[in-house]
Amino acid sequence: MALSTLTAKGQTTIPKRIRDRLGLKPGDRIEFIGRDDGTALLVPATLPVADLKGCLPPPKRPIGLDDMERAIRRRAGRR
Repeated sequence: MALSTLTAKGQTTIPKRIRDRLGLKPGDRIEFIGRDDGTALLVPATLPVADLKGCLPPPKRPIGLDDMERAIRRRAGRR
């Protein structure tokens, strides 16, 4: 068990032992998930880029580097 004190502003310090266990570093985002039983979970809200694989549908046709460069040039020209 690790204890922490809540300030008048609603802030607290996550104990070092917990930060280390979750791999949290300064600037990381965390998520609090309230549960029906009155408890809460604290989970890191940062994901490795590899975890994002598959979150978008594949393109209808393969997109090459030339296509990407053309799209970037077109978009840059609109500014």
